[in-house]
Amino acid sequence: MALNSSGDHRTVSAFTSKLTPAADICVGLVILSVVLLSVLGNGLVLVLCYRRRKKMVGSELLCVNLAVVDFLCCICFYPLSILSSFHHCWLGENITCVYYGLGCYIFGLCGMFTIAAISIIRYLKTCHRLVYAVWLKGANIKIACCSTWLIAAVWSSFPLFGWGEYVPEPYGLSCTVAWRGYHTSAKDAFYVICSFALFTMVPILLIVVSQCQILYEVSRFSHLLSARHIRNNRRYAEKQLSVMFFCISLGFIIAWAPYTIVSFLFIFHKGSQYMAPEGFVFPALFAKSSHIYNPFIYFYFNKPFQKELRCMLLSLWPRLGGNQVGVDIAEVHQYPIHIQLQERGCVQKKNVDLSRVITHSKSKRRAKAKKKTKNRTPTATMS
Repeated sequence: MALNSSGDHRTVSAFTSKLTPAADICVGLVILSVVLLSVLGNGLVLVLCYRRRKKMVGSELLCVNLAVVDFLCCICFYPLSILSSFHHCWLGENITCVYYGLGCYIFGLCGMFTIAAISIIRYLKTCHRLVYAVWLKGANIKIACCSTWLIAAVWSSFPLFGWGEYVPEPYGLSCTVAWRGYHTSAKDAFYVICSFALFTMVPILLIVVSQCQILYEVSRFSHLLSARHIRNNRRYAEKQLSVMFFCISLGFIIAWAPYTIVSFLFIFHKGSQYMAPEGFVFPALFAKSSHIYNPFIYFYFNKPFQKELRCMLLSLWPRLGGNQVGVDIAEVHQYPIHIQLQERGCVQKKNVDLSRVITHSKSKRRAKAKKKTKNRTPTATMS
């Protein structure tokens, strides 16, 4: 394996933390917070998507794919980084380094490709709906999701066969692609340059261009409708979805931009280090924050998600909503009367026909009145 072939220029000390013990603990706590928030948020998204799986549209499948990427990445790989931070060295050395670097690179590429697919599909749906409407179906969306995983897995596996390498980060508590492999061999240089040009810059460029075109088209059409004093609920929903996906794309680019810039500069620097280890830590931690904010964006912009969340919480804890009882009477003296029981968030209606009860009570009153009149008639004759 490529890691063993390069053992001459990398010793065990590469797996030792270059930070202070206090900094190591802080890094471990930060990653632990990221894992807990990501598992909670993305797990909740997956549960709600499963509950409303029959109502989901095609573009929401890509959001599910993105939630799966964030959820599994935090579950399968980040605990190793947390434990290494608390032990002040990378645990497992070469084997776990390859496992961590390979897995994180697969999930990172898959997340980037998924956001690029979301941007392109939203662009086609917003700007060229009539031309490409046939292609924006659920089956093609599923093919796009599978393609993101396949391409990411194939490209990330090349270092296992000698094209590139997975090595520890400069601060020693994480592993990634050997960006400085640009100086070691032609194969490594080809892999590094293609990783940045084709699998980083091209997806980012597609995301930026697509999202800018979507925002321009949505704002232009909204301006036309507002100028004519027309309110279109469907267009308003499309605008909300466009803003939601724009926030997801912008957040991903902002989170990964510092790490991408630092790694890109590291390619062309021939020295062992060109900045302090802390200079690599903060961009790496900031990039991991991209796993957290997507669920909050979903719940803020997506009304069906909010309703489904309220329904799920009320089904688990009914006391959260409280009950409201109301009586609907169509006209004053007409029956039946309908009693409506409402729970906040989810509405449950129970209609009760009271006509029989009211008729029975009326017959009782008439019977009592007849008895009274019969009792009064003999006294009148005696007088």
